[in-house]
Amino acid sequence: MTTLETETHWIAADQGRLYAHIWRARTAAAPAPPPIILFHDSLGSVALWREFPGHLAQRTGRTVIAYDRLGFGRSDPYPGLLRSSFIRDEASAGLQPLREQLGIERFVALGHSVGGCMAASAAAQCPGACSAVITESAQAFIEERTLEGIRTAKAMFAQPDQLERLRKYHGEKAAWVLGAWVDTWLSPGFRDWNLDDDLRRVRCPLLALHGENDEYGSAHHPHRIAELSGGPSEVEVFPHCGHVPHREIGEAVLGRIAAWLKPR
Repeated sequence: MTTLETETHWIAADQGRLYAHIWRARTAAAPAPPPIILFHDSLGSVALWREFPGHLAQRTGRTVIAYDRLGFGRSDPYPGLLRSSFIRDEASAGLQPLREQLGIERFVALGHSVGGCMAASAAAQCPGACSAVITESAQAFIEERTLEGIRTAKAMFAQPDQLERLRKYHGEKAAWVLGAWVDTWLSPGFRDWNLDDDLRRVRCPLLALHGENDEYGSAHHPHRIAELSGGPSEVEVFPHCGHVPHREIGEAVLGRIAAWLKPR
């Protein structure tokens, strides 16, 4: 039976401290397989992963590490406006200091939504260290369906008391978090963004997960991610599922990930 231990860390990054939480699976496996590092979505945080990291650690027998990006959750505020290169920058801004201070040589990158973009970009930038990458509901390019979903969310958060939902997880940084998502993705300068260059540089195995009814992106995204990836890739589109498969159909997602990671 897998025993689960947890611990928290503060990671010193160039522009502030990052909060990290570890779920460590104690098994008889030796040597221990590479840990799974989680990259959260545009409004996400360690807390918003909820029970998923612990369940993932137990199902895979691997250590799982989640951290709040700078400006999110319990991490320090982001200084100024989010850079348009923030997806690619995360490999050096957050992942690198995390790996250095926790002594992580090899890892599996797993990200949800924009975190999936970051996971793929990190795999491209760390070809000798990333052993596998899993994207969940990731965007590969700017699609009108994505923009419409963001416009709808922007209108919803403009209603009274809706920002309080974000303050629960981000505190006084909540308005910045919302603006960083909405203003960046809806800006004309971001309209031509895509993940193509990084995907072509990925060399490790890749699994692209997506919900058939994802309100922020069609199934074109996981297929493009898999097709452009430079390593062996697989796609799983879950029927009757939206943007957050790990919450909506958690057992199916855990089973698919655990089975795919087993030989890796």
